[in-house]
Amino acid sequence: MSSNKPGPKKRRLLKKGKENRRVPAWVMQKTNRRFREHPKRRNWRRDDTDE
Repeated sequence: MSSNKPGPKKRRLLKKGKENRRVPAWVMQKTNRRFREHPKRRNWRRDDTDE
């Protein structure tokens, strides 16, 4: 994809990038490792963002 993207699409991709983080360590510690991973984790090359 080119770097010249429309503004709204760029903002959506930025939001997807921010959501694509691991569960914080303090959450794992607080919940006794009940939440180790979250289901919305996405690989940038394999998985699609439905854009």
